[in-house]
Amino acid sequence: MRADIAQLKTDIEQSIELLRRRLDWEPSEHRLAELNALAETPSFWDDPQKAQSLMQERSRLESAFEAIKSLQTDLTDNVELAELAEMDDDAEMQDAAAAALIAVKSKADKAELEALLSGEADANDCFVEIHPGAGGTEAQDWAEMVLRMYSRWANSRGMKVDVIEHEYGDGAGIKSATIKVKGENAFGWLKTESGVHRLVRISPFDSSAKRHTSFASVWVYPEIDDTIEIDINESDCRVDTYRASGAGGQHVNKTDSAVRITHEPTGIVVQCQNDRSQHKNRAQAWDMLRARLYEKELQEREEAAQAQADNKSDIGWGHQIRSYVLQPYQMVKDLRTGVETSDTSGVLDGKLDEFMAAALSARVSVDSDS
Repeated sequence: MRADIAQLKTDIEQSIELLRRRLDWEPSEHRLAELNALAETPSFWDDPQKAQSLMQERSRLESAFEAIKSLQTDLTDNVELAELAEMDDDAEMQDAAAAALIAVKSKADKAELEALLSGEADANDCFVEIHPGAGGTEAQDWAEMVLRMYSRWANSRGMKVDVIEHEYGDGAGIKSATIKVKGENAFGWLKTESGVHRLVRISPFDSSAKRHTSFASVWVYPEIDDTIEIDINESDCRVDTYRASGAGGQHVNKTDSAVRITHEPTGIVVQCQNDRSQHKNRAQAWDMLRARLYEKELQEREEAAQAQADNKSDIGWGHQIRSYVLQPYQMVKDLRTGVETSDTSGVLDGKLDEFMAAALSARVSVDSDS
């Protein structure tokens, strides 16, 4: 067998094996059989919301099984074609088999990427909180650049961005912002972006044109629905109202419609000011708090699993995950995966898929090793 065909065969086999492990083949087969049996019971649709959730789970499992079986069939057929071509010394048929296997490899790569987005809440919409680090205007300007970067990324994928909370900085930038990203697998893609983002540049606010280092913190957590129960003792929470900030002029809010909730046992703070109605902002803030507490539980589970792995990488809140260097050279480097690029303007305009995919792969690798 030609060397290139043999290598393609090996690569595709490795992808199929990886996909099988991520799917957890045998338990997933049992779960799919269980869901099929449930769907045939007369009372299945008595609870439409639960039934819909179970049907979505069934659909995801069926798609995962079909993708792996399809890859295996395509691999087997084209390897047999290559072997037949070798026996007949048919170079043209060998080239056709190699081209077909390249297409199968591309299909396998896509299936691997989609398999990364199969976590408990990956399909959900999500909230993205952004806060500047110490440094006044310089850091606040960087935080606004980060906000723009994620908004551009979401828009490039056809996702919708709603501004939940936005506090303007002193002269430039932002003191804080929260956006809601709505779209397919929004949380799955964005979940690895939580952490500290570091910028190195010549400051536009420094008349002596010195190089400055700024930090911004990003926190991503999924929106959760009513099927996920999160118990909150309201006596553990402090609710404050305040006047929503604005750029000035006739649109400045003259009432205390913005709402901030502090969950004292955990120190989690959420705030909402996107509506003129305090009642609506309050309801949204409670939903955000439930989502933050749920995300905290997911993160604790993940950290417990990672603690068992020798190659654990820190990805949590308070840890630097990526550096964006604009001077003296141009480079963006992810400190967890080693992925880097000199296309700094592209990254700041939202070209983040390469970084996200690598971080997702690293996270799944840790989970598998543990």
